[in-house]
Amino acid sequence: MAPLRFSANVSWLFPELPGLPARLRAAGSSGFRAAEVGWPYAEPLEALGRAAREAGLQLVLINTPPGDREKGEMGLGAVPGRQAAFREGLEQAVLYAKALGCPRIHLMAGRVPQGADRAAVRGEMETVFLENLRHAAGVLAQENLVGLLEPINTRLTDPQYFLDTPQQAAAILQKVGRPNLQLQMDVFHWQIMDGNLTGNIREFLPIVGHVQVAQVPGRGEPSSPGELNFPYLFQLLEDEGYKGFVGCEYQPQGDTVEGLSWLRSYWDRRGHPQAGQ
Repeated sequence: MAPLRFSANVSWLFPELPGLPARLRAAGSSGFRAAEVGWPYAEPLEALGRAAREAGLQLVLINTPPGDREKGEMGLGAVPGRQAAFREGLEQAVLYAKALGCPRIHLMAGRVPQGADRAAVRGEMETVFLENLRHAAGVLAQENLVGLLEPINTRLTDPQYFLDTPQQAAAILQKVGRPNLQLQMDVFHWQIMDGNLTGNIREFLPIVGHVQVAQVPGRGEPSSPGELNFPYLFQLLEDEGYKGFVGCEYQPQGDTVEGLSWLRSYWDRRGHPQAGQ
C-alpha cells in the first residue's frame, strides 16, 4: 500500500505570511511537494507559477471564483440566475489551472439565496447545478481537467450552502454522468454532517478525486484535540487504495511549521512519497 500524498492548502496554512507566493515557498521548505489554493485570482499568474516552481511544488487544486462576496455569495454553480457568471468564473479558473499545471478545479455549488426556503428551492437549484455541471464537464474535458464537487457542512460552517452531504453530491454526480466530475471529500464536513466515516469512505472513495483533512470540531491540525482518529483514517485511506492527494485545509492552532509535527511523524513512519515526484 502506497503512502498518502499530502498537499498544503496555502489559503489556510502559514497565515502569518502575506501573500500566496510566500506561503508556497514556506510549504516547499516544510517538505510539501504539492499545494492547493482556494482562490488564486488576486495574484498575478506569473508570480504564482514562479513561486510554485521555485518551491518544487505541484499545484493540485483551485476553486472556481466565489462570486460577489459582499453580497454573500460563496460559489455560483447551483444559484438560479447566475449561470452566466458561473461560466465566466469557470473560464477564469480554467485559465489559471492551465497556466499553473493544476489538474483539478472545485466547482463551488454556492448558497441557498438569502430569504429563500431550502426545501422550496432545492429542485430549481439542482436543475441549475446539473445544467452548469454538464457545461463544465465539457469545458474541462477539452483541457483534460477534472471538476470536483465538495459538500460543505450546514451545521457549523455555512448554514446556507446548497451541497451539504456526500449522498447529495454523489446523486448529482450520477445524474450528470460525466467521468471527469468527481467527489471532493473533506472529512471535517463529512464528520459533522453524517459521521459514519468508515462506511462513507468505503462507499464513496471510488468516485473521490481529492481528500481534505481537519480535526473536528475546532478545524485545527489532525493532531489537535478532537473527535477524529487520524492515524486510523490515514490507514483506512491507504488500505482502500486511495491514490489522490490529501489536502491540509485546517486552521493552525499555533505556528504552522511546529504544527506539522503530525505530518513529519507520518513521513518518518511511511517514507516521503512526494520526493522526486
